[in-house]
Amino acid sequence: MNSYQGKRALVTGGLGFIGSNVALRLVQLGARVTVVDASIQGCGANPRNLHPLAGEIEIIPFDVREGKRFASAIAASDVIFNLAGEISHSRSMSTPQRDLDLNATAQLFFLEECARSREGVRIVYACTRQVYGAPDYLPVDENHPVHPIDFNGVHKFTASSYHLVFGRVGALDPVVLRLSNVYGPRMALELPWQGFLGTFFRRTLVGECIEVFGEGLQLRDPTYVDDVVDAMLLAGTVANLRHRVFNVGGPAALSLNEIAETLRSAADGLEIRHVPFPEQRRKVDIGSYYADWSRIRSELGWTAVTSFAKGAALTLEYYRSQLDHYITGLKHGIAR
Repeated sequence: MNSYQGKRALVTGGLGFIGSNVALRLVQLGARVTVVDASIQGCGANPRNLHPLAGEIEIIPFDVREGKRFASAIAASDVIFNLAGEISHSRSMSTPQRDLDLNATAQLFFLEECARSREGVRIVYACTRQVYGAPDYLPVDENHPVHPIDFNGVHKFTASSYHLVFGRVGALDPVVLRLSNVYGPRMALELPWQGFLGTFFRRTLVGECIEVFGEGLQLRDPTYVDDVVDAMLLAGTVANLRHRVFNVGGPAALSLNEIAETLRSAADGLEIRHVPFPEQRRKVDIGSYYADWSRIRSELGWTAVTSFAKGAALTLEYYRSQLDHYITGLKHGIAR
């Protein structure tokens, strides 16, 4: 990680959840950081995410498709972390054209400008485990067939393929990380379509009942955001890679019931209720999933080290001092 001292890093989507955590860590490591984020509604951008280091980060308020307008920032970059885009699986089904525009078309425009302005630059792309769809086997490794069940998965896979094609022709130096259920400080708690973990944490913080769909036996491997940042920073520096695609997952597979119970233990008296699966959510549910991330451990030396119990405690601690910046019109007291 010391190799980032004095380097110039560009972070797209840097006002969002994972992007802001990447940007902050880079500053702490001595990098000169530029964030590109158009603050598109519903994608999780929040200026508070860069507090208190915002004054040390250049912020460019453009869409990544407008790369020509910040070509000088691209040209000056030693490494690019590409986290711009829409992450909602359910919303992609109701607005597929929007998802296509944000997750595929805009990405192609951006990569073309990167290839023109900074040929050969290392670019780390935040993809999703959703590209695999409903797993054929567990744990899911990188050789698992790709058969996404929603448009978000289709378009994110398309964007990752764009990155890899630019790599094959030598125009860029890409690494694609397929991330699994990331959580932690700076999540957009008010955006319900951004995943069940954000909803679980929001309900925990305001003392509302946690609603678990179905029997709650589905498995997930929640991945704490600091571990994800570690993976991205390693992917930004390691040379001579044998592979270009890596799974990034949590340290343990937990049922939704176990995840809910962990949060209940952090808030006395919190109720957990099982409710029928909403039909719209059922259409994009993949059942159980957890990742085999032995490839990234072997090649980049990365390991998921944060248990969900520890990560949940750190996340709740962050929001209990920051909640008014993440939930507007808060009517409930903060549950402790």
